[in-house]
Amino acid sequence: MGGGMETNKNKFIEDWSTVRENLEHNFRWTRRNLFIAGIFGIAVPILVYRGIVKEFHMQDEDAGRPYRKFI
Repeated sequence: MGGGMETNKNKFIEDWSTVRENLEHNFRWTRRNLFIAGIFGIAVPILVYRGIVKEFHMQDEDAGRPYRKFI
C-alpha cells in the first residue's frame, strides 16, 4: 500500500532524541544544576507563597479583620 515511501533520517535529530531518551543515565549534578534547582525548587515557591500571604493580609486589613495565620 505505502511502498516506496521511506523517509530519510536526520542524523542530528536522531542524536538529539537518543540523548533525550538516556538523560537520566547521563545526568550529572554540577554547581549550575544545583543553583538552578535551588532557584526554581526553593526560592520561587517561597516567593510565590509570601506574595499570596501578603495579598491575604492586605485583604484582611481592608476588611478590618485580624490577620489569618498560615503555616
